[in-house]
Amino acid sequence: MQTVKITVNGALYEETIPARMLLVDFLRDRLALTGTHVGCTHEGVCGACTIHLDGEAVKSCMMLAVQADGHAVTTVEGLARNQELSVLQKSFREHHGLQCGFCTPGILMNMTDFLARHPNPSDEEIRQGLIGNLCRCTGYVHIVKAVREASKTLASTAG
Repeated sequence: MQTVKITVNGALYEETIPARMLLVDFLRDRLALTGTHVGCTHEGVCGACTIHLDGEAVKSCMMLAVQADGHAVTTVEGLARNQELSVLQKSFREHHGLQCGFCTPGILMNMTDFLARHPNPSDEEIRQGLIGNLCRCTGYVHIVKAVREASKTLASTAG
């Protein structure tokens, strides 16, 4: 057992956990943040478990919770501010960027980081950025459109 201090969505948690507990299991089982999904049984191929660690998108099924000790984690539950959806979340809603919704939290987390690094992406760049996220429902057309439109909205509100 090991004690960790992890800031999740702005709140500090101090928990004693098994040293081999995965971060995704810590978030889901200890903190009840079930928006972080497990889709590929901890193999890191689907992207449903994507979260931000110190602002960077990472797959939480591929790291131990003890590796997040002292770091800041943001889950999909932390994207909205003051009950207001993020620009990307609104764009997904407006442009039908989801169907069943299982992959959506991971895609939102990945694309939030992506847009921070690529503020004016082409459709091809968006598709490349989505490579680590599997969606079995949408065919990605509406997801790409939602990300593109969010990038335009973010650009128009910047500075």
